[in-house]
Amino acid sequence: MDKLLIRGGRRLHGEVVVSGAKNAALPELCAALLTDQPVQLRNVPRLQDVATMVKLIQNMGVQVERGTDIVRIDAGGLSSPEAPYELVKTMRASVLALGPLLARFGEATVSLPGGCAIGSRPVDQHIKGLQQMGAEIVVEHGYIIAKLPKGRERLRGAHIRTDMVTVTGTENFLMAATLAEGETVLENAAQEPEITDLAEMLIAMGARIEGHGTSRIRIQGVDRLRGCEHRVVADRIEAGTFLCAVAATGGDVLLRHGRADHLEAVIDKLREAGARVEAVDGGMRVSAQGRLVAQSFRTAEYPGFPTDMQAQFMVLNVISDGPSKVTETIFENRFMHVNELVRLGARIQIDGKFAVIDGVERLSGATVMATDLRASASLVIAGLVAEGETLVDRIYHLDRGYDRMEDKLRGIGADIERIK
Repeated sequence: MDKLLIRGGRRLHGEVVVSGAKNAALPELCAALLTDQPVQLRNVPRLQDVATMVKLIQNMGVQVERGTDIVRIDAGGLSSPEAPYELVKTMRASVLALGPLLARFGEATVSLPGGCAIGSRPVDQHIKGLQQMGAEIVVEHGYIIAKLPKGRERLRGAHIRTDMVTVTGTENFLMAATLAEGETVLENAAQEPEITDLAEMLIAMGARIEGHGTSRIRIQGVDRLRGCEHRVVADRIEAGTFLCAVAATGGDVLLRHGRADHLEAVIDKLREAGARVEAVDGGMRVSAQGRLVAQSFRTAEYPGFPTDMQAQFMVLNVISDGPSKVTETIFENRFMHVNELVRLGARIQIDGKFAVIDGVERLSGATVMATDLRASASLVIAGLVAEGETLVDRIYHLDRGYDRMEDKLRGIGADIERIK
């Protein structure tokens, strides 16, 4: 099992390229199932989750060719609209195959994704919405089995208002509605940039969509979709992680392709802490000097402060001046990195969904264990600022969502290496 060895204390300088977004690439790979024509995705990150999704659709009979950052998908010969447990269990985003398969083939069998380290992410909203579109769905033997009623050839448009904001639910409904009869309206829709990017890909395939990027999306169903070429949007969470790493360690770094307009809540807090962040031609630039001022924040659905940036910004608070309070409103188990940060010398107290932090002037290196994807990133940032050596174990979590993170950090001055 790979580990990362980090020798802390180096300021970061230079330029780093932000990869394509994992949370856009995964639904877009599934969107290619909606057509029998070839689809080409560019700027696809090299991640374990992407490899898992490719394997999942290949298992259905889809032809996939992979280049360095290009994936070509041809679902014209798709023969088995089923996502088995063996593949789904490693990645919850596999449920995104449900909507496209049901819309194009009138049937789909997708394994329930099982548990998740950071908390419950129920799929009941997906099931309810697709039932409103006319699907007959049962859950048996750990599988979601969906089909159209006898005599129907297509899903029908519906007015869907979810009980909660759900990103993957919005994506599933968005994809399914493109081939449904009539109009579908999604209320309380998620507004993340990755959903806007998916909608733009679907529009390039011939879909009729309005309102993406807002809480109300309208889709007029069409008879069929065509192939397209689409560039995956830059990963705002990877960009935000590097923003926090530079702010924590000091230095001056240009994030090539980073989108400041996708990270406004995080950037506002960084500026309040004393870091300098500015949008520049081709990306954004971050710099910081000296000790920053701790900032309290509360996670919320987009455009609020993203839960996927909570752990990384917490590290910044740990070494900043003054007390702060972090409120996690999205997932119930997303403070698992706290015990590991305490091993490095952090002062953090947990009270339910609150983390109360008293900033310290220094951290000291130690062996720590990653518990989930974003927790992994927070421990890497902590290792970059800690005195001495930090060994981060179980970094397979990191590889699920960060494209060659250690190589990118080394390129801007970090002393970090992967140990096999």
